Amino acid sequence: MSPISFDHCVIHVSDWERSNAFYRDVIGAEILRNGAGFVYRIGAAQLNCHGPGLNPTPVARLPVPPGGSDLCFTWAGPITDAIAHLETRKVAIELGPVPRFGRGGPGTSVYFRDPDGSLLEFISYSA
Repeated sequence: MSPISFDHCVIHVSDWERSNAFYRDVIGAEILRNGAGFVYRIGAAQLNCHGPGLNPTPVARLPVPPGGSDLCFTWAGPITDAIAHLETRKVAIELGPVPRFGRGGPGTSVYFRDPDGSLLEFISYSA
């Protein structure tokens, strides 16, 4: 067993209020203030956010711009429930449902975007 596990990654947002509302209401994140910015806790993982008013260091050689992320979240239940959840929140589905292979093996996914345009995915492993 590896002593290494995933802890967090960084996304870049262009508007704190808009992103905080989206990640809270659509993704179900716990929003925590972190200095002048925020972090989003989702299950056992965390998204650290770079955004307005921050000058983080160090950063990647080519820092991801707002809208430049591609993230997948596990949906605990049938994909039809994820679709209904997105429709209720008026979030357009870009693709899906489609078969995909994720951390849990074969699943079914739907794709949509956050307010900055980052590609997000809900994957369901429910039969």
